Amino acid sequence: MRPKGMTKQVRWSAAAESSWEFSRYDSMKLFLHQIYEFQKGVRSLVLCTMCRTCASLLSERLERLGIAYRIQSVTDSKVNLYFGNRMCLETVATFIHKPLNELSAEEDFMLGAMLGYDIAGQCERYCKRKSPGVSSEQAAVN
Repeated sequence: MRPKGMTKQVRWSAAAESSWEFSRYDSMKLFLHQIYEFQKGVRSLVLCTMCRTCASLLSERLERLGIAYRIQSVTDSKVNLYFGNRMCLETVATFIHKPLNELSAEEDFMLGAMLGYDIAGQCERYCKRKSPGVSSEQAAVN
């Protein structure tokens, strides 16, 4: 007997596919939820790291919905897919020509803020990156 609300198709897919496929299905659900949050104004910018195949499928969905996006190559098999507000994407486009771990402290701060990360946490991260070896409290006082 299948659980209430679970269709035969979903049950078959979960049983027939590998755990990797099931994980990818969960990622797709998360992606759809992020689109919903963007459309409702909860988020201005979203960043997802995924395989190129998924990015291709999801970018088609974004195009159908009229949502702006950009793709940044990470490895031969992975990309970062950014989507959301056009002005946020234009800002991101100024620094996504390099890997995220090579962003300046200012670029890292801007990206985190646009993605909706905790501002106090972003400030602490910024201070640590600007003054390595100095505590965030000391950096804030100086």
